[in-house]
This record gives sequence, structure tokens and C-alpha cells, in this order.
Amino acid sequence: MLSTTRSTARRLPSLARSLTTDSTTHTLHPPPPPPPSKTEPVKPRSSRLYPRPRPAVKLQRQVLPTLPPSFGRNQLLPVSNSTRALLEDIVGSFEAPIRYAFAYGSGVFEQAGYEKSVDGKQKGKDDRPMLDFVFAVTHPDHWHSINMHQYPGHYPLHAREVGPGLWFNTFVPMHGVTIKYGVTTVDTLCADLLNWRTLYLAGRMHKPLRIIKDDARVRLTQQVNLTSALRTALLTLPAQFTQRELFTAIAGISYAGDPRMVLPAENRGKVVNMVERQEAQFRELYWRLAQGLPGVRWGVDSGMIEQDTSAHARAAHLKKLPEGLLSRVHQRVEGRGPAREADESAYWLRVAGDEQLPSILNAEMSKIVRYPATVQSLKGVVSAGLVKSARYTAAKVGKYWKGVSSSSSTPSS
Repeated sequence: MLSTTRSTARRLPSLARSLTTDSTTHTLHPPPPPPPSKTEPVKPRSSRLYPRPRPAVKLQRQVLPTLPPSFGRNQLLPVSNSTRALLEDIVGSFEAPIRYAFAYGSGVFEQAGYEKSVDGKQKGKDDRPMLDFVFAVTHPDHWHSINMHQYPGHYPLHAREVGPGLWFNTFVPMHGVTIKYGVTTVDTLCADLLNWRTLYLAGRMHKPLRIIKDDARVRLTQQVNLTSALRTALLTLPAQFTQRELFTAIAGISYAGDPRMVLPAENRGKVVNMVERQEAQFRELYWRLAQGLPGVRWGVDSGMIEQDTSAHARAAHLKKLPEGLLSRVHQRVEGRGPAREADESAYWLRVAGDEQLPSILNAEMSKIVRYPATVQSLKGVVSAGLVKSARYTAAKVGKYWKGVSSSSSTPSS
């Protein structure tokens, strides 16, 4: 029994060693760790209180849809093929991008007071009127930088150093003629066409002009501008009148309050001369628009116009006048009767039926025109330079005295 106990004691250490020893084969490099398990992302539960956010959408600039081909066709006034080719060549000569361009004035459409020879051309090169252009661009500073590099002679020396903003370049020789061109932004042009804040551009576009480069946005706002001019003129005219009286009232909007019409700096018969020779173009601009206005009767072959002058009919025109003019009318009639907030319908009828409304409209339009016209006249001296300004003023003074002499020599009827 003693021998059995001793043998058991000798086997215990070996058994302990076997239990504490790893039986696996040792290697120089440990085995790689197991690959991570792929866990599915937890999807948020939809909830009415916490809806799933919408994916981000890249903002894109909205493009004005193309207008119907017949929209605003009254604005597309025809000119002779030679005039059209000349105007397009002049505008096409500018490398700077132009979005909208038009030409206007006696150099494009004939006016009384400019004598022509038998073949229809001007008698002399010096007697030809200057061609007037307006360019509407997107970025005027960039436009002028490109144009100044292409035509440095169009700008006076101080303009080349300082750099222009809104600019008129006058007495510029191009393609054998003398031109004047002004540059503005499309935003500024459309704002004035809609609101009549200055009437500096909108007033020019009340009269016949030739579109050289068209833009859908400008054509749309110009149609509103023409309709506003027609409504305003109707509010200043009686129940029956001639189409020439209508065109004279429309053309005179931009000249009322212009300091050049008071000083010897513009032909005082300019409006009459314009309407006399451009009556067909004025009719093309406004006849179709008048057919859509309530209470206006203007036949296809008639030169007489009739309108409903009741307070209700005039209120329909008054409500839709541009904000720049309508806000001034509100200020003028304030305190003459019940407030607009008390009874709006009664307010419009009272203002529209006021016998002083035509004089109020004419006075307020003169105030709108006066300040920007004065500022632009002073700005023209800076933009053109002293030499060109002196030439331009001399030409205008000559037109003034020519208008005075022609009006005094015309026998009174």
C-alpha cells in the first residue's frame, strides 16, 4: 500500500503539468483576428412628429419661358432695309454682351423739321440726326471694361481712369454715322417700365423705337409700360378725341418737367413734330392695346376715339397705374374725403370722379421726370467731356431756335 501511494504522488506533478500546458502547436506568428461582423445600419423609424428630411436639391436659376410669337408684336415696328441693316451692324460691332438693344429718335423714324432730298436721303451729312441707342446689359461694370478696351475713344480720359457706371457716350462715329448710346442694366430698365420711379427709360419707350436685340423679360414689361401710358393718357382726355391727341398726350409724358424744354436746349415743337410724322407707328403701338381696355371704342379705320368717362370706368384705369405715379396721387388726394381704409370702393370712385384728376396726374408726372432728367443732364457733362458736351448743347440750342422760328412762322388756325 505504501508503494501505491508513492506512485500516485509521482504522477500528480506530471498530471498538473499536463493540465496547465497548451496542447496546440506553437507558431511564430499569431493567427489573424476574425473579420468584423457586418451590421446593418439602423433605419430611423418614420414618424408623423419627426418626418424624414427631404434630400437636398441643387438650386437652379429659373429661366423665363419663351413668350408666344404673337405676344408684343405691336412693339416690332418696321424700318427700311437699309436702316435695319445699319442698326444691326452698329450693335453687332460691340464685343461686350448686350441682352436688349433698341434705337429711337429722329435718326430712326422720320420727324417733321428734318428736310430730305428727292431721293429720300438727308441733304447733307451734317444735317443728319444722331442715331440714339440704349443697351440693357447684365453687368454694366464688366460691360464697360470690355467696351473701354475695344473702343477707348468713346470715353473721355477721366472716365478711362475712374471707370464708368451707368454711362451715355455721345458723338461717337461708327459706320459712317454719328451715334449716342446709353448703357443700363436689365433690372433697372424693367423696374422703371413697371413702376415709373424715374420715367427716364420708360418715357423714352412710350414712343416708337426699333428693337435690335430682344429679350423676353423686357418685352413683357414693355407691354405693361405701353398699357400704363395708354391708361394715363385716357385719364387726361375727354369722352371723345382724335388719335393724334392721344399720341400727343402719350409722347408728352416724358417731356413734362424736363428742364431742357424750359431752357433753350430742346425743340419745343418736338412732340408735335414727332406725332405728325410717326402717327402710323404710334397707332401700331397702341391700337391693339386699346381694344382690350373697357369702355374704349376705336375703330379699325377711324381716327376718332370714344371712351366711357364715368367714375367706375375711370377708376378701373386709375387702380392699374404704375406705383410710382399712383402713390403720388394718393398723397395729393389725402384728406379730401373719407380715408381709403374706411371704404375702398368709395375712395376710388371719389378720386376717379374728381375734376382735378387730369391736372394732378400731369403735375405729378412732371415731378417724376424733373429730378432724373436734371441729374442726367449734369451727368452728361461728366460722361461726355467738355468738348463733346459743348457740341451736344450747341446742337440742342440750334434745334430750340429752329422750333421757335417754325412755330412763329406757322399761321394760327
